[in-house]
Amino acid sequence: MRPKQQEMTGSGDLFRARLDQIINMKHEMVRLAHTVAWPWLDDEVAPLFSDKGRPGLPTSFHAPEVECIGKGKANAPYEFGVKVSVTTTNARAKGGQFVLHAKALPGNPYDGHTLKDAIEETQALTGREIERGYADKGYRGHDAPKPLRIYLSGQKRGVFGRTKRELRHRSAIEAVISHMKNDGHLGRNYLKGREGDAANAILCAVGHNFRLILAWLRLFLRLLLATILATYIPRFSAKPAF
Repeated sequence: MRPKQQEMTGSGDLFRARLDQIINMKHEMVRLAHTVAWPWLDDEVAPLFSDKGRPGLPTSFHAPEVECIGKGKANAPYEFGVKVSVTTTNARAKGGQFVLHAKALPGNPYDGHTLKDAIEETQALTGREIERGYADKGYRGHDAPKPLRIYLSGQKRGVFGRTKRELRHRSAIEAVISHMKNDGHLGRNYLKGREGDAANAILCAVGHNFRLILAWLRLFLRLLLATILATYIPRFSAKPAF
C-alpha cells in the first residue's frame, strides 16, 4: 500500500519526545539524509505501489545478484535473496542433526531441477550411497536418477512402514535451517557477489556442524570433570563436636 504523505503540524506531543531531541542531528547519517532528494525518490517509487491492498510490484533495493523468490505464503508472498540447497541426515545423530551438503543456487532455478546435482555432490562428500530421499512439495517433477526413491511431503502412495516414519522426520530440517539463519549468517549475507553467496552457504553449514560438535564436547567435558572430582577428591564427613 502506498505510504501516506506526512504533514508537519508544528504541534508537539505532550507524552512523546521529538526525533530531533533523541538523535544527534550532527551525526554523519543525519547529514547524509539531508542530501537525499526525497521528493524525486517518492515520485520514482510511487508507481510501484497501489492505492490500496498489496503493492502492485514487489519492490526492494538490493544487490544486483539478488533475485525475487516467490514463496507462495499469504503473509510473505515474495522474498529477496538467493536460494540455498541444504541436505541433512533424516535420523538425528547423537550429537545432533548435521548438515551434509549446502550450496547456493543463483538464478532462482526450479527446485526439482537442482535435486540431481545435490544428491551426486552429497554422495561424493560423504562417500555413502543415498537409499531414500525426502523433500518438500517444491521438488515435484524432480530430476533425481533412478532407481533412487524420492518421497515428497504429503505423499500417500507407496508410503508405509519405515518410509512413513522417516517422511514424518522430514520437517526436522526446518529447525536446522532456522538455526543456520538465526545462529549463523544464512538469513543475511555480508559477503559480496555470487562468490560471497556460495562461500556464505558453505560457511553457515560448517558453522552449524561445529556448534553441534562444541556442544557435545562441552557436555563430555562436564561429565569427565564430574567423574574426576567424584573419584579423586576425598569426601570429608562431618564429625560431631563434643
